[in-house]
Amino acid sequence: MAVEPPVTAPSGDQTRIHNIGYRSYDGPRLGRAYARRSLYSQSLRGAYGLGRSVKSKVLPMLLFVVMCVPAAIMVAVAVATKAHELPVDYTRYAIIMQAVISLYVASQAPQSVSRDLRFKTVPLYFSRPIETSDYVLAKFAALASALFVLTAAPLLVLYIGALLAKLDFADQTEGFAQGLVSVALLSLLFAGLGLVIASVTPRRGFGIAAVIAVLTISYGAVSTLQAIADAQNSTGSIPWIGLFSPVTLIDGVQSAFLGATSAFPGGIGPSDGEGVVYVLVVLGLIAASYGLLMRRYRRVGL
Repeated sequence: MAVEPPVTAPSGDQTRIHNIGYRSYDGPRLGRAYARRSLYSQSLRGAYGLGRSVKSKVLPMLLFVVMCVPAAIMVAVAVATKAHELPVDYTRYAIIMQAVISLYVASQAPQSVSRDLRFKTVPLYFSRPIETSDYVLAKFAALASALFVLTAAPLLVLYIGALLAKLDFADQTEGFAQGLVSVALLSLLFAGLGLVIASVTPRRGFGIAAVIAVLTISYGAVSTLQAIADAQNSTGSIPWIGLFSPVTLIDGVQSAFLGATSAFPGGIGPSDGEGVVYVLVVLGLIAASYGLLMRRYRRVGL
């Protein structure tokens, strides 16, 4: 059997100490604004699975297609039949597709914040120049922007199709602008509510279930109560009941101020005075959502 030679320690003249030292960073310091923009961009891309695995892209891209396909079909029918108007108003489209929008919020709001909570990376963000307001603002703006892309894209399809069908340019432009205002409010409201609910738990599955429950159960309950009020000829209470669901809130705002036809029973939307209350409630919920997120992340970042 071969015997390995003993290992001898290197002699003193073979050892070396390399003093590489440390140099201070003398490059550009981009600061909070750059960090905020980077977090916004990364969160917005993540809302559609960009820069992530193929599996992460499937659901948001599928929901985007589902939102746009009905609009494309409507455009094709309008062009083929030479219709004088589109089958659906611009302000009505998001209300009709609210189930798809709710599912998108439920899937992407937890993705935006739950992983940071679960893996406790939020304090790492705040160890840099970025502050709580920067983090919350970037996440809020990113999800609202993603929702606006989701809801405005089919309106753009309808608008382009209407122009191809040679419908009245002024009427279509006015309706398209009203639709954009409506979905912008919807995007801000749904993004705020979705992020607040998702930030309560680090478990993504629980966050998804909670967001779906809040958005769908509230809409179902409000619609049922409005139907009961209509059946009992208590029409005066129908607009006030609509204040208790995000979907009916947006419906009330656009029917009061954007010329939309109300989806309330009997088509009874809020009056101008009631519409002001709807606008104040929507803006109040958006502001309250931002405030609750600030309080939540101040505690988490400690």
